[in-house]
Amino acid sequence: MNVYFLTGASGAVGSAIVPLLLSEPTTRIRILIRATTEQHLRERFDALCRFWELPPDAEARQRIEPLRGDAALDDFGLERDTYERLCADTTHIIHCAATVRMNETLEYARASALGSARQILALGRRLAAAGRLQKIEFVSTVGVAGKRQGALPETWIDEPRAFHNTYEQSKAEAEALVREAVDIERLPITVHRPSMVVGDSRTGRIIHFQIFYFICEIMTGRKTLGVYPDFGDVRLDIIPVDWVARAIVDASQAPETAGRIYHLCSGPVRSPRLSELKSKLRDAFRAHGQSIPPSLTIPRRVFAAIPRVAALFAPPKLRRALSTLPIYLDYLADNQGFDNAAYTNKLAEQGLKLPDSDSFLPVILERYLQEKYGSGQTPPR
Repeated sequence: MNVYFLTGASGAVGSAIVPLLLSEPTTRIRILIRATTEQHLRERFDALCRFWELPPDAEARQRIEPLRGDAALDDFGLERDTYERLCADTTHIIHCAATVRMNETLEYARASALGSARQILALGRRLAAAGRLQKIEFVSTVGVAGKRQGALPETWIDEPRAFHNTYEQSKAEAEALVREAVDIERLPITVHRPSMVVGDSRTGRIIHFQIFYFICEIMTGRKTLGVYPDFGDVRLDIIPVDWVARAIVDASQAPETAGRIYHLCSGPVRSPRLSELKSKLRDAFRAHGQSIPPSLTIPRRVFAAIPRVAALFAPPKLRRALSTLPIYLDYLADNQGFDNAAYTNKLAEQGLKLPDSDSFLPVILERYLQEKYGSGQTPPR
């Protein structure tokens, strides 16, 4: 029997992993949930079970144990007997928990990313010493590349580099801790670096609409009065959450993947160009009855100055919307790519091939538009 310990079950990737693990009838899962009280823990767990469509009497639900704690705290903030129970029979660890906000202070970002990495490695060491540990899946991000140009290989990164934000920097520093545990201690860890995670490729479903969907709103022109920077040939690497979750679960059951790094991303060829994505987003929002302003493209440097000028003249609501632009514009400025040969080769061994964005983009956009704006209608011509 496999006993998994999962952090980040309430996040986009973790919430997609749980149903896959439950599909094996003998698997049990302990999930770490932030909660202020036991009542709060039950409420959050009930909400997750509703997302997983697990009624109170479902057999699979009985195989999930929610634990109240925090991934970045010593012993995950658990009571001593609970932590010892965790050490007694856990066979697999999947670490998905992360603070994905990009504007946190570096101190806060480090406390989250490095603190949780240290706790995961400490648990892994206890389990390995007892002969129980089979695998650790450590979820990182392709963002550890920072502002490095060119295609990022599926290897450890030794070169110095600048970062777009504190999220990227703290995740890169956490990877350095993991590397030591792999190279020196030989802990059986696989590092997964997803790109920008979007909804399920089949249904568009995702537990939270996060970064990609904020970018969608910006790229329709609705938050910039139709003004755009020149995107050039820059592409945006996005990948559906179901493909990410499946890769992580498969790796947890494959000992030979220990010590490997996989870029769970679409890769340079399958990633849509921002200029093309912009047109598709405008069309999708317009078809759903949303008002789309005329488009005007200006030089990137001029566009970057808009938030500063807006702070002086724009009304409060528009000023708040424009204040996030520098964060996302910085993300969209670099013509980066991520080599995913190891990942796609692994898929090929299973007879699988990554989908093109044209096949899943309409699905995830329709889901978002329905949940965000309700049933749309084509505006009058």
